[in-house]
Amino acid sequence: MSHAVLTRHQHRPQPAQPVVGDMALALGRVHEFCGRARRTLAVLAAGRVQGPVFWIAPSWGADPLNPDGMREFAPPQNVTFLAPNRPEDLLWCMEECLRSGAVGLVVADLPGPPALTPVRRLHLAAESGCQAGPQLPLGLLLTPGHGGAQGVESRWQLEPAHRPGTRAWGLSRLRARTDPAKVWRMQPGKTGLELVSPSA
Repeated sequence: MSHAVLTRHQHRPQPAQPVVGDMALALGRVHEFCGRARRTLAVLAAGRVQGPVFWIAPSWGADPLNPDGMREFAPPQNVTFLAPNRPEDLLWCMEECLRSGAVGLVVADLPGPPALTPVRRLHLAAESGCQAGPQLPLGLLLTPGHGGAQGVESRWQLEPAHRPGTRAWGLSRLRARTDPAKVWRMQPGKTGLELVSPSA
C-alpha cells in the first residue's frame, strides 16, 4: 500500500502557460503534440508565449513551416527557425535552448518520438533554464501519428475536423500527470479560438 509523502514545504501550483480555452501547459517541462494538426497547435502556443520562440526542424524535412501561414495565430517575427543537419543535433539543440532560460518556448519538430533518456535530459535542461535565465522555458516535441514519447509531462493530439465554410479541430488530451484524458472540439468563437465539449 502506498502512503502520501508529508512535507513541511508549502505546496505551490506549478506555473502554466495558457494555450486555448482550459488548455494550459506546465512551464519548465516538456510536452508532446501529435496528430495531423500538431504544428497548428504549436503555433497557437507560440502566439501565447511572451518572448522569443525557437522552432527546430531537420534541414532535410520536406514540409518546412511557412512563416506567412502562421501569421493568423502567432507573430512570425518572434520565431527563430533552426535547421540542424544531423538527427542527433535536433534534441541537443533543444536541450541547450531550454537550459539557457533565454527562450520562452522551444519547439522540436521530430520525425519520430524520442526515447525516455533524452526526454529526461530535456526536463532537466528546462528546470535549469528556470533558474538560469529570465524566462520559464516550455518545451514542445512534435511527433507524427499518435506520438508516444516516453516521460513527457503531457501528450496532446490535434486533428482537423473542418466542414464546408467552418473551421474546426478535434483536440484530445491523451496523457497528463495530473489530469485525465479528455476530448474537445476547437473552433472559432467570439474572442478567437475556443474549446467546447463534443456533446455541445
